[in-house]
Amino acid sequence: MDPDRILDGLDPEQLEAARALRGPVCILAGAGTGKTRAITHRIAHAVHSGVVAEQQVLAVTFTVRAAGEMRGRLRALGAPRVQARTFHSAAVRQLSYFWPQAIGGPMPTLIESKIQEVARAAHSCGLQLDRAGLRDLAGEIEWSKATQVRPADYEAAIGKAGRTAPMPAHDVARVYEAYEEQCRDRNLLDFESLLELTAGIIIEHPQIADRVRDQYRYFVVDEFQDVNPLQKLLLDAWLGDRDDLCVVGDPNQTIYSFAGATPSYLTGFSAAYPHATVVRLVRDYRSTPQVVRVANGALRHARGPAAEHRLELVAQRPDGPDPVYTEYDDEPAEATSVARRIAALIDSGVPAREVAVLFRTNAQSAAYEQALSDAGVAYTVRGATRFFERQEIKQAVHTLRGARQGSDDEPLARTVHHILGPLGLTPQPPEGRQARERWESLAALAQLAEDVAAARPGATMADFVDELDARVATEHAPEYEGVTLASLHSAKGLEWDAVFLVGLTEGLMPIVFAETPEQIEEERRLFYVGVTRAREHLSLSWALARSPGGRRSRKPSRFLDGLRPASPSLASSRRDSRRQAKVVRCRICGTTLTDAAERKLARCGDCPADYDEALLERLKTWRRASAEKQKVPAYVIFTDSTLQAIAEHVPDDLAQLSRISGVGAVKLERYGEAVLALCAGREPADDGEEDPDGRAAQRQTD
Repeated sequence: MDPDRILDGLDPEQLEAARALRGPVCILAGAGTGKTRAITHRIAHAVHSGVVAEQQVLAVTFTVRAAGEMRGRLRALGAPRVQARTFHSAAVRQLSYFWPQAIGGPMPTLIESKIQEVARAAHSCGLQLDRAGLRDLAGEIEWSKATQVRPADYEAAIGKAGRTAPMPAHDVARVYEAYEEQCRDRNLLDFESLLELTAGIIIEHPQIADRVRDQYRYFVVDEFQDVNPLQKLLLDAWLGDRDDLCVVGDPNQTIYSFAGATPSYLTGFSAAYPHATVVRLVRDYRSTPQVVRVANGALRHARGPAAEHRLELVAQRPDGPDPVYTEYDDEPAEATSVARRIAALIDSGVPAREVAVLFRTNAQSAAYEQALSDAGVAYTVRGATRFFERQEIKQAVHTLRGARQGSDDEPLARTVHHILGPLGLTPQPPEGRQARERWESLAALAQLAEDVAAARPGATMADFVDELDARVATEHAPEYEGVTLASLHSAKGLEWDAVFLVGLTEGLMPIVFAETPEQIEEERRLFYVGVTRAREHLSLSWALARSPGGRRSRKPSRFLDGLRPASPSLASSRRDSRRQAKVVRCRICGTTLTDAAERKLARCGDCPADYDEALLERLKTWRRASAEKQKVPAYVIFTDSTLQAIAEHVPDDLAQLSRISGVGAVKLERYGEAVLALCAGREPADDGEEDPDGRAAQRQTD
């Protein structure tokens, strides 16, 4: 491939980076500025210019998916043999290869989760912890190992770092020491020890160092702001005294300091390598000028070392809609309104998969899951069990691999549907949340088969299994046709057409645990990451109280200062929120209800229920038939809790039905007469089961 042709289409700054082929190079790349494009073209240009052989390049990133994307781009640029891996993947290969020579004996078993071993170590120290406590303790051990802190030094180290231990520091140190001893005795290896051992054998065995450094002579490290001291130790071992190193990152996207990451290696790169080439990428190709203005404004008051390297983004896209700032009286009103606005966006043509609701803590997800269900909008929760780690998907992939050499007489999609049928892929989704989630996972595999068949007519089962294996290796899950619910941390590296940043109040953003100036600045960077996930539509909202009727004492996040309009301009939205959010009390005991499902039922979950079981069964049967006719999941019509609320209230007319949470104006018009007929003991007319304009079905297929 002509080396100069590889550079076609790069902007001036990307071109500068791609032409800096030797010596230390630092690329400071703002959100949406095309950093992956810049570094892959740089690597390909170096390979085709004869600067380096492609098998001597090691490109390192932090996620399997990012590494897979990099490999795919390099293949397209004629450099398929470049090694693009995570730190852990590269370390596993090297440690496995050199283990017999450097250490000998059986290779340790690599553990992916510390929870079980931490529980055993805690028990040996006389501590009984619940799962949340074990997770906190495991996280503390990970931080200690990532920052090269030994058990004996832990108490002093957290004091120096301004870190708060999840339990008495001496207890953490005791469990940490017991955990390390336990892993040695049982020949177990966690991810941190994997990196440390790999670095150790390179440092301590000159002949191994020579072989590694002869193999890899040209290094690229993506997301360099997320490197921790342990990863830097391994990188330095790989490099030796050489300096053919290109690092890429954005110090203002450092959001993993709690896990040991530090932007200091990126911000201090020029000091470490005074002759380094430094390139700044600031042209934002992702977001509209309106979104970019919010992103730049979010960092305007930033302080600290990362802020000294702030990149002022320059929007390259045409104008889009203005960001929307909305204040609500309470959290249920916020969730309900966001769900309705999302439904309207989808109706206007924005695909559901291009919409995301982002929040600070995973606990905020439940309210939006319920609100989206009530609005008839499909969704998926990011950060739950990884797609290919789900039990039903493991079983399905295993079964599909077994059918790899089967008959190809039937069309591919039909064959896959037939294979997945016995595993739970029924023609229509089942009721119940867990059953529905299993069904949707299998349906995503079936949809992938249809996509492969459409893109490659004549594709066989072997072709489909190859596609699956490639996706398993890169954690490239099939796309769900649903709105994404995600924490801000898990949204890093992703983007959507429309982003709703919710819960933007003091105590959540910044989180209440952020006390030091450094911790507050990390929260500001997290907010910045959330804003820069949006391509076109950006909504920012907050609620003044937790529950309807509660004291409206919360304050909007300080990060909104200078961005949001003055409070009077929000008066209309607040009046709307008051109309949407009314105090709901348990009709049994009178307690004010805050849980979405309990508000729907108008009673506490543990108060005795009094409903017509036969009516509830008739409602579910009708819903199932309607869902089959409309080809949508049953929960899109009404959720289980809405049906139970109907069975408890047994409304006589549309006015009474409309007062039940989960029955909005659209559903009232579409299904109201059918529901009232069922409540009166009559069979509903067919008209009530139809979706005349197909909007609900369309939401599932956009």
